[in-house]
Amino acid sequence: MQEFGDFANIDIDKLLKGADEQVALLEKFQRDIGTYVGRAQDENGMVTVEYDHQGVRELELHPKAMRMASGELADLIKTAIADATADFQKQLSAAMGELFGDDADPMEFVNKPDAALSKIKEAGALHEQAFTDVMGQLDRIRRRLNL
Repeated sequence: MQEFGDFANIDIDKLLKGADEQVALLEKFQRDIGTYVGRAQDENGMVTVEYDHQGVRELELHPKAMRMASGELADLIKTAIADATADFQKQLSAAMGELFGDDADPMEFVNKPDAALSKIKEAGALHEQAFTDVMGQLDRIRRRLNL
């Protein structure tokens, strides 16, 4: 009789419990994402920005900022937005690290697309190998049963 190898030793209850825990973590993260807000202000307090999961939610300009040259003000605004976005990303990454562990932070793939592509290729190769193994086993069973 053909053996099932390591598949025969899978603890289904443990596997399902782990999946349920991951779903619960994702649901918690989805509920909490609205609480993360990145904030930034230039050193003179002329521009203040708040950034959340929907984008820029607040942009405050000090009245004195209106006396600045348009290019200078534009640069301050762009820098403040970038800093607020970075603050938001930092908070989000920390939250993802707490929920999923630092090694399983999905936001890391946003920052490093080459790493994401590598993981996708690795998963694809594993899937292909598993498919080939299963099809080989099914073919052996078919031959044994003369089908």
